[in-house]
Amino acid sequence: MRKFLVGVAAVCGVFGCLQLAAEESVDLRVVNSIRDEAFGSKSKVMDTAFYLTDVYGPRLTGSPNIKAAGQWAIKRMTDWGLANAKMEPWGPFGRGWYCTRFSASMTEPGFSPLIGFARPWSPGTGGPVRGQAIMAVISSPQDFEKFKGKLRGKIVLIANPTPSEMLTAPLAHRLTDAELQSEATAPDPTSGNPAGLPVGFLFDRPAPQRERGGQGPRVNNREFRKQLNKFLKDEGVLVVLSSGLGTTMTDGGDVFATAAGSQDPTQELPPPSVALASEHYNRIARLLDHNIPVTLEFDIDAKFTEPADSFNITAEIPGTDPNAGVVMLGGHFDSWTGGTGATDNAAGAAVAMEAVRILNSLGLKMRRTVRIALWSGEEEGLLGSRAYVKQHFGDPADMQPKPEQAKVSAYYNLDNGSGRIRGIYLQDNNMVRPIFTAWLEPFKDLDASTVTIRRTGSTDHVAFDAVGIPAFQFIQDPLEYSTRSHHSNMDLYDRLQAGDLEQASAVMAWMVYNTAVCPDMLPRKPLPKPSTRHEGETNETEKAAAKPTSAK
Repeated sequence: MRKFLVGVAAVCGVFGCLQLAAEESVDLRVVNSIRDEAFGSKSKVMDTAFYLTDVYGPRLTGSPNIKAAGQWAIKRMTDWGLANAKMEPWGPFGRGWYCTRFSASMTEPGFSPLIGFARPWSPGTGGPVRGQAIMAVISSPQDFEKFKGKLRGKIVLIANPTPSEMLTAPLAHRLTDAELQSEATAPDPTSGNPAGLPVGFLFDRPAPQRERGGQGPRVNNREFRKQLNKFLKDEGVLVVLSSGLGTTMTDGGDVFATAAGSQDPTQELPPPSVALASEHYNRIARLLDHNIPVTLEFDIDAKFTEPADSFNITAEIPGTDPNAGVVMLGGHFDSWTGGTGATDNAAGAAVAMEAVRILNSLGLKMRRTVRIALWSGEEEGLLGSRAYVKQHFGDPADMQPKPEQAKVSAYYNLDNGSGRIRGIYLQDNNMVRPIFTAWLEPFKDLDASTVTIRRTGSTDHVAFDAVGIPAFQFIQDPLEYSTRSHHSNMDLYDRLQAGDLEQASAVMAWMVYNTAVCPDMLPRKPLPKPSTRHEGETNETEKAAAKPTSAK
């Protein structure tokens, strides 16, 4: 098949992937075929997203839903003709959790339904319960004594409210040329990054700046959560309420929240715990502040599963050369439970599945095996991808790579919501810049052309990067990710943008294809030093706080 020269192909010959001669440069006929298969009536990405969200969402790790979703995904990819589609166990993860009933209302001083949801790993109420609301702001163990003996049978508001403010900026945002240009510029090397934080777009632009209140203290300490849960249980609290106000301070009925307890069966469970819309939380707080009694009623049925291993999902398109190695792509499959896990991250999972469907349906001959991996346990700390990397490629703690590590040319990840791909983070690997610049050139008309040396974190590619495998996350338009859907009750199918996901599927398929047919493996950074904690590692509280203010 004839091939065509694209832009900077000539400068890439040093890496072997893009040769000086035109016949070795990018194949625009394949680009055309991929785009034709990815767009319009041939696309399957929204159908895949429908099943992952409306049918099988939410997909909390350890829950029956994620297992059913995984079985469906394996069957779907097998039907598409992929090989070796399977669940690969890892673990132990701990106990699972799922909610089968939730109702909430204020009954005094007047009736009002309440918007909210039960927080994962908190128990149910054992039937309808009714109790008086009380404000009990607890920010540290030093606050326990002032509330000792005062909370039994009460429904506790655990933190001060945060007043709502009118938002004048739009909730949705597409990256401007100026923002992309700025992101493509390398950060000042003298400024340093003492906190080790990921460098990426700040997605919380539309939010007003105001002091946090009702969601509770941002204590990056699991030990305090354990102490607090034990105290509240010992005091006989009926239900614990938090304001589901996101880190971007968006309200308007959006409820943002993650876990109240832990999947670890050795840790104390909290009392039944609920995140409420900030407007409803604030109304209750104002009534209490005016000494007007408030009676609330909840009926929550939450179930736990026995502690067990979890799983990742993998499937392959076998390469023509069994010695040529592997190209991997994926995103995390699990979600939180307020919505159905649409933008976080059925979007990424559906795009990765669509990318392999496109490549397989076109019958493209690729030297390297293409392997898709859909991760569980991402929301609890990248558990699934880290376990997979440790099992197959090596342990960051000793940095002794296993034989499989050298056979992976690259891993591509998608986990920034429903927005179209605008480019790619090089993750400090400047050697791939000319390669990716050339590969993205045919998608410049679809706005995917920015290549930045910057790195980003808080998602599964960092597990691969930590053991020296070239691993990359795509730059995406933020849309409403942080302002409306991230970890919220509005993380639903309706927040997905079909055109954006079709574009992302085409770009991901194209990048994977080029990596799979490239004569040489992608160039690698020096092997990292051994580390027991690498970039992107966070506990559950830190992770929930960090995602929206980086590329995740």
